[in-house]
Amino acid sequence: MIRATGLGVSIDGARILEGVDVSLDQPRIAVIGANGSGKSTFARTLNGLVAPSEGSIEVAGIDVARDKKAARDAVGFLFSNPGAQILLPTPVEDIELSLKAAGVPRGERKARALDELAARGLGDHAHQPAYSLSGGQKQLLALAAVLVRRPRVLVADEPTTLLDLGNTRMIGELLTGGAAEQVVIVTHDLELAARCDVALRFDAGRLAQVGEPAEVIDTYRAAFA
Repeated sequence: MIRATGLGVSIDGARILEGVDVSLDQPRIAVIGANGSGKSTFARTLNGLVAPSEGSIEVAGIDVARDKKAARDAVGFLFSNPGAQILLPTPVEDIELSLKAAGVPRGERKARALDELAARGLGDHAHQPAYSLSGGQKQLLALAAVLVRRPRVLVADEPTTLLDLGNTRMIGELLTGGAAEQVVIVTHDLELAARCDVALRFDAGRLAQVGEPAEVIDTYRAAFA
């Protein structure tokens, strides 16, 4: 479902990604690498948040650069900081906003929003001020707002960075448990990466390795031994 061909990204004259060629149809994809390696930039090309400077990226049969709207309908994106995604005062309002963007009729939005919150364990917090939720609950809300639109592909960019151990495990279970047809997880959590079907390792703006997660993680660890 994901295919990059000669993908390169330059921003303000700085080369961020270069020569990325990869084809991925595995359901769970881990993306690892040091800070500044290009992994988050790669993730952001998947729904058009970052445009290729050269080459192409296709997701779910969509050329992302040519049809950003279709790409953003097909590809949901979860940021590390849920505060970047929670836009309205209460969880139910925030989910309704996502449903509005998805074209769901007004009369159906509240019921569907409440159902989604209940499914994510947030039913009792539907009308609570979003700012008063715990860190884990905020990330659950951000994830619910993405998933309620039923994306085919979910990209999660360091989704557990701000979470404690318990919430890290909870979000990890959701992401690896079939949240979408294909889930791409950019992460420094190597335990989470190990639970995926394939791992990509970025280094200095290049895709350095693609393979079994255990093997890729061992190579990454060895670089810092």
